[in-house]
Amino acid sequence: MQFNGMDSYLKIVEWMKDCGDTFALANEVKYSHPIMLIQTLEGAMAVNPTDWIIKGVKNEFYPYKNEIFVETYDECD
Repeated sequence: MQFNGMDSYLKIVEWMKDCGDTFALANEVKYSHPIMLIQTLEGAMAVNPTDWIIKGVKNEFYPYKNEIFVETYDECD
């Protein structure tokens, strides 16, 4: 799922909880932009607006930069 700021935050948290993750957190960086903190196998990582959240084969989550996502994956039906 793509993080687009606080508008998409609740949808992502629900999706992550449905996958068994209860560690999703949100944080507002003052004077900058909203970020979402997610728990990964390597610890907490920041997700910035336009970043994607990828679910791995072990139901783990990782942030993924939009530029790399667009170059790596093709849209399908």
